[in-house]
Amino acid sequence: MMHLEEITAAVSLGHAGDRSAARTQLTALWDATADRQTRCAIAHYLADVQDETADELMWDLRALEVVEDQQWLPSLHLNLADDYRRLAQPALAHEHLTVAREHLSRLPEDGYGQLIRSGVEHVADALAAGSVQRLETSPST
Repeated sequence: MMHLEEITAAVSLGHAGDRSAARTQLTALWDATADRQTRCAIAHYLADVQDETADELMWDLRALEVVEDQQWLPSLHLNLADDYRRLAQPALAHEHLTVAREHLSRLPEDGYGQLIRSGVEHVADALAAGSVQRLETSPST
């Protein structure tokens, strides 16, 4: 059975700057579980520790494929919108930004909900400006 502590420890490595070790540990955890919700969380975090946007997109798409908890949808679609924006695919970015906005009501009115709501606005602004640069607010930075 997957332990939250293992996922948290791997994510902490990424936050501390050891993205390679975080990727290795999270990939091993991904391979070790079949539970869809756990795989969604792992893929979501794996996307954040990728060095290349195309790899980040791959993991964000994997997270979306296995999502079960609908509360994840705004964040997953926000990440996909940002991935596509950085890959200079504005039509797909707009599509996922629209879906993210449609699911914002699922979020609580707390710090996390506000983080995702402000992320939607940051990505929308960058998309409108034609920027393909990683945002300072990106969890991948």
